[in-house]
Amino acid sequence: MFSNSHPTSVKSKSPLFKGLQQRIQTFFDTADAWRIFVQGSTLVLLFGAVNLVFVLQSDFEQYNIGRMSTTFGFAFLVISGALFLFKAFYFLFILYRYFTYKAVSSVSDEQLPTITIIIPAYNEGQQVYATLKSLAASDYPHAKIQMISIDDGSKDDTWVWMQKAKEELGDRVDIYQQPKNMGKRHALYRGFKLGTGDVFVTVDSDSEVDQNTLRNLVSPFVTNSNCGAVAGNIRVLNLKKALLPKMLDVSFVLSFEFVRSAESTLNTVLCTPGALAAYKREAVFNCLDAWINQTFMGQPSDIGEDRAMTNMILKQGYHVLFQRNAFAYTNVPEGFRGLHKMFTRWGRSNVRENIQMAKYVFTNFRQGSKAGARLLFISQSLKIVMCYPLLLLMLFFVVSHPLLFLSSTLFSILVVSTFPVIFYARRYTLSESFWAYSYSILYTFGLFWITPYAIATANKSGWLTRSLPNT
Repeated sequence: MFSNSHPTSVKSKSPLFKGLQQRIQTFFDTADAWRIFVQGSTLVLLFGAVNLVFVLQSDFEQYNIGRMSTTFGFAFLVISGALFLFKAFYFLFILYRYFTYKAVSSVSDEQLPTITIIIPAYNEGQQVYATLKSLAASDYPHAKIQMISIDDGSKDDTWVWMQKAKEELGDRVDIYQQPKNMGKRHALYRGFKLGTGDVFVTVDSDSEVDQNTLRNLVSPFVTNSNCGAVAGNIRVLNLKKALLPKMLDVSFVLSFEFVRSAESTLNTVLCTPGALAAYKREAVFNCLDAWINQTFMGQPSDIGEDRAMTNMILKQGYHVLFQRNAFAYTNVPEGFRGLHKMFTRWGRSNVRENIQMAKYVFTNFRQGSKAGARLLFISQSLKIVMCYPLLLLMLFFVVSHPLLFLSSTLFSILVVSTFPVIFYARRYTLSESFWAYSYSILYTFGLFWITPYAIATANKSGWLTRSLPNT
């Protein structure tokens, strides 16, 4: 009887087993599986580091300041203690300012200013069509919009897609071609010269906007006569294509919705992003010649045009604000090569513009309080100044005690990155917030060299990423 029932039992379970096996295989073929795997592995690594730090805690005694020479120990204590206290104070200050931030609500159609939207494009392909269609669908009085798109000598079919958008949108968009690739700054310059609006809006050709983005973006110009520029809220468009965009989305949320919210309460947003920004016409033309002819170490500046424009507008005494309710979704690199090139370009621009900001931030450059602007500048400058000492300290620990370095660094990441996780989870979703841990590990071990390298090569130009589409 047993021999007769056994084959029947196996046969009856076989379809169930195969179905379960198929479901498991299907699950691991999905993006959710990779998300869970990467996030789970990251958390295991971080909490494993906590245990390792506990095991190795006695090893920290060899670095006890009391065992160092008196002079060195005292100097180390003073410098490290001062830096820690400053960073702690700065974080609490930014946290407080964040809670005081409130986005400006949209004004009425009658109050909305006339705007010129400038969309420079280079090797963007079909995406420029989607960008133009997205802007055309905006809830903004059509009679008050002038839309200009400029092909900066693309080598692909960008111009074809711009023509297709022109055919569908008619007089609502004007398209132009540069005689050759001259750089984004020159394309924007042509748009500024052609524009007739009271406010210029710049949008990257790999970005798309919400229906209410434009009206929310320009409303601060109506409510604040001192407003010279407004930064939009940037999220990632190509979230579902790779893991890096998911990590960058968490990073963008912290950078914009936390940091720029706080900066906005100080009237000093340091950078209006190329993906979405708005500028008062008068403020632009006050500095347009200096902006287009800007040089660094004798070479024309062909990067950092957004940070440079922001800097020049701040220098005039205008307020630069952030609108959390004005969203743009932009494509970001999906591979490591494109990512580090993008960060290198940003790093070089940051070095250059901090030098420029140092020339006016401690002067009487605008009416009202300037303490917030100066604090933001000091914090930015410290990141640059301290990068080499921190790099040397890191190399010292790597050589002298690699296991201690690895465990303590991962433990630090767990502590520091928990705030971005909580922030993103409260604003959006818990499951996606854990990418903050993965991103911190990637940046700490894979991109730590960006700032030192950007400082050493700040005189170099070049966009770096535009000739490498889809990277």
